[in-house]
Amino acid sequence: MDIVTQFPHQITEIPDMAIVMPDGCRLSARVWMPEDAPSHPLPAILEYIPYRKRDGTISRDEIMHKYFAGRGYVVIRLDMRGNGDSQGLMADEYTQVELDDACAAIDWIAGQEWCDGTVGMMGKSWGGFNCVQVAAMNPAPLKAIITVCSTVDRYADDIHYKGGCLLNDNFAWGGQMLSYSSRPPDPALVGDDWRAMWMNRLENEPFLAAKWLRHQTRDAYWKHGSVCEDYSAIKAAVLSLGGWADNYMNTVSHLVTNLTAPVQGIVGPWVHQYPHQADPAPQIGFLQEAVRWWDHWLKGVDNGVSDGPAYRAYLQETARPNRMHKARAGHWLAESDWPSSRVKAQSFALSGDGTLGKAGGDLGIEVNSPLDCGFGAGSYFPMSGDVPEMPGDQRDDDARSACFDAEPLAHDLDIVGAPVIRLRLKSDKPTAQIAIRLCEVHPDGASGRVTYGVLNLCHHTSHETPQALTPAKAFNITLPLDQIAYRVKAGMRLRLAVSSAYWPFLWPVAERATLTLLEGTLELPVHAGADGDEWQFEASEGAEPWAHKMIRAAAYDKSTTTDFTTGEVVWKLRDDGGLNEDMDHGLRSGFTTDVTYRIHPDDPLCASAKSVWVQELGRGDWSIRTETRSDMWSDAQNFYLTGSIKAFEGGKKVFEREFGETVARNYS
Repeated sequence: MDIVTQFPHQITEIPDMAIVMPDGCRLSARVWMPEDAPSHPLPAILEYIPYRKRDGTISRDEIMHKYFAGRGYVVIRLDMRGNGDSQGLMADEYTQVELDDACAAIDWIAGQEWCDGTVGMMGKSWGGFNCVQVAAMNPAPLKAIITVCSTVDRYADDIHYKGGCLLNDNFAWGGQMLSYSSRPPDPALVGDDWRAMWMNRLENEPFLAAKWLRHQTRDAYWKHGSVCEDYSAIKAAVLSLGGWADNYMNTVSHLVTNLTAPVQGIVGPWVHQYPHQADPAPQIGFLQEAVRWWDHWLKGVDNGVSDGPAYRAYLQETARPNRMHKARAGHWLAESDWPSSRVKAQSFALSGDGTLGKAGGDLGIEVNSPLDCGFGAGSYFPMSGDVPEMPGDQRDDDARSACFDAEPLAHDLDIVGAPVIRLRLKSDKPTAQIAIRLCEVHPDGASGRVTYGVLNLCHHTSHETPQALTPAKAFNITLPLDQIAYRVKAGMRLRLAVSSAYWPFLWPVAERATLTLLEGTLELPVHAGADGDEWQFEASEGAEPWAHKMIRAAAYDKSTTTDFTTGEVVWKLRDDGGLNEDMDHGLRSGFTTDVTYRIHPDDPLCASAKSVWVQELGRGDWSIRTETRSDMWSDAQNFYLTGSIKAFEGGKKVFEREFGETVARNYS
């Protein structure tokens, strides 16, 4: 990334600007603005998240928001209520209070002397979610948004459930938020009230993993904030970005396909990060793209943005399976329309002899995967190419699956869009799940995952009203796999791998089911192809990075082990985020986390999960530490969750609280 130090505008920074909500709750904003903004008002850009502007996102904020301010925008990085240096309490993600606060903040911003009345909103992940949700509420000053790594459907395409299957990340994310929200505000900003604010947060901290688990179907809870319920509600111009190494890759296509407002989409090879810093390469000049977007939709500059392609996608090429990709070969496609007229469906039949081609017919193939099938999956949203978070070699999982292999390709095959699986099958149990992976198999047998899909088979007709399966009764499913743009090179073989388990990605159903595959087809969206880049992005740029001193280096370790006496398989993650000190305001911050998943290949009721987090904050002699723990296990009828928070000030424990909940299984 090229570092930019000279900008058209000199900027000034305000570390704590108060934005007071209608109910009197004071939210804290960090603001960058051109020095002359009070006399020459400018559009404003809002990023609104719970991840603590003072320490949590400071590294990326320094690079990004100073850049926008230097280009002529007032940039507001706002802590949500109950987080960072803001007052109040946070009860959940994407609540109506959260969205109402955003609208109130936008109206307040638009009325300030330094704002010309026009506002944009942007964000990644949580901030990407809530900016599309706020856009659907249409606050008058909001004219454009940039949403990165987000979703349009909180049930079907978020971190809680996928295909009606319970994701283990529902538990893990709940444990992470328990830790994130346990931290106090900074006394240097809020003064003597910091401790009372901290105790209030701790006493009212929600146990979110259990709350989310109480909603196992696509009910009103998940429909709230799911903009797919009414795409027409969004009027602001939308730029949506995603990454093929992330699990929010479908949103860009959904928005470009369904919005009536001005919309464009970009999907690169990236993990769950902003595209000017994300692995794998190539990164792009995302900040320049964003400025052009803001210039056109917030300032009215005729810069050709509205004439750009509807959908730009990086077509990745065949690569060896690797859990740590720093770069991916490929080229950029530019589609003037999306869905693209250059994409045509090509069908492959599943055959009883394990081949994928034209024959088809009756299969009669049984699938009863050991419950340790799925360790090749990788993380739900990888954050870096420097640690082993991406899908690995699929051969171990393939050996635990029913596989259908095509002949080696005579020519390159470009897959652009969402492959669709159609299966007729039956189950010997009333509950079951299925995972389907599309892989490319190298001549030496290495297997790389191209894309995948999962389905709770009790949800095969509805995510709102699932029903138990009738054992031995055949039924049909249609399962779209995740969106992808991928060139499978000549000489490779396509493989469709079908399993009845996918641990530790999915929590297993209560009984190990045998699925019998009866008939099936794979429909691929095949692109006509392009030679070389159809679009050129500028090189990645950013403002000067965060000035900090490293006190403890970051470290990362992930392993899977098998106890040969008991047969238990244990997955462990140890992530030490390091400890750093800000060179400006002196705040020390750091974390460590340990996550453990256990399973026996033959017994779904042996599944368990544990998450332990430690947060550290300090300045001078002032020091704070919080320790949180979450545990989850299940029997045939219920899920069981326990949790705890311990808080320490100066090494002395000042708070302790425990949680415990039992949640009935609902076809899960």
